[in-house]
Amino acid sequence: MAFSFTKAPMARSQNTFNKREKEKKRLQKRKEKQEKMKERKANTTSGELKDMMAYVDEDGNISDTPPDPDQKKKEVKASSIEIGVPKKEKEDLTLERRGRVSFFNESKGYGFINQDGTQERFFVHINGTTEPIQEGDKVSFQVEKGPKGFNAIEVKVI
Repeated sequence: MAFSFTKAPMARSQNTFNKREKEKKRLQKRKEKQEKMKERKANTTSGELKDMMAYVDEDGNISDTPPDPDQKKKEVKASSIEIGVPKKEKEDLTLERRGRVSFFNESKGYGFINQDGTQERFFVHINGTTEPIQEGDKVSFQVEKGPKGFNAIEVKVI
């Protein structure tokens, strides 16, 4: 008995389909890119430097016209220019201030006081109080400079 084997045609691999799809996408992207380039070229002006220039007037506004050379210029003294944050006036820390306790955690012994009028917020520790305080109490206090800002001390309930 003789057996004869014939090769059955193999199915095409999925790879060739993927390769064709990738090639189509790549060609499509290239075509879109060329169309965009043509559109940009059609919409642009001459592309000269003078068309791209912008000028800033004395008020800081941007314009496309150059400044008038005959226009009188303002003199500015270099000493009048302030760079950085303006200096704050020294505050008298011994003045008594008034405020309301916005938060106080009795178990941990700290809280915050909002000063009346300015709504500045000051940290208060239980060691800085002369009597027990609670949230919502109106208090009078003084301020001292602490490591992380101002702290309320000598806090008394009003």
